[in-house]
Amino acid sequence: MAAYSLSIKPSAVEEVEEISTKRDRQRVVRRIAALAAEPRPRGCEKLTGPADVYRVRQGPYRILYVVDDAARTVDVLKVGHRREVYRHGP
Repeated sequence: MAAYSLSIKPSAVEEVEEISTKRDRQRVVRRIAALAAEPRPRGCEKLTGPADVYRVRQGPYRILYVVDDAARTVDVLKVGHRREVYRHGP
């Protein structure tokens, strides 16, 4: 299976940089990088709503992203703490 290309919105990059501890930041970055090899890993969930947005967990953080199988891309939309990430939509 060929890998997917990965793109991250600039706002999601800023959200990753705002994660308080270096260890948590590294874990989130590794989880995002792993999405290129497996865009729907075990434990991911498709969120309800009009868009095909998926969610994976990494500790107390959530990564929201869209998978386009035709173009073989994964677009990371939002990264944040579980209590805040769903408030304003992706």
